[in-house]
Amino acid sequence: MRYTLFDNQRDVIILLARILLMILFVMSGWSKLTGFEGTVNYLASLGAPMPVVAAAVAVVMEFFVAIVLIVGFFTRPLAFLFALFVVGTALIGHPFWNMVDPERAANSVQFFKNLSICGGLLLLAVTGAGRFSVDGR
Repeated sequence: MRYTLFDNQRDVIILLARILLMILFVMSGWSKLTGFEGTVNYLASLGAPMPVVAAAVAVVMEFFVAIVLIVGFFTRPLAFLFALFVVGTALIGHPFWNMVDPERAANSVQFFKNLSICGGLLLLAVTGAGRFSVDGR
């Protein structure tokens, strides 16, 4: 059975998906970029290795790579790389298994939110950016 409505709008839906997947990261990355010292301090408090480098990686991924994914450039490899980044962020930033309620409950939701985003990114890595992208031109 074919879903012609979705088939006819495939490229528009993929564009919308790219925007919706990345808007959170663009906003978060901008915040990290403009408050870089606070980002470094926060990552140090989490025990992240090399917090300055980790903060720089977070800014590059969340702001710059997210924008590149929105415009659809090198979409498949960058979506896969971003999925790995999101899993790493979940493991470092939301270790709910080491917490007690209510912190555990809040971080559990954030952890699984990251895994859900990872699913969307993996799907984007498989489908590609669609026609409305740099890759599609």
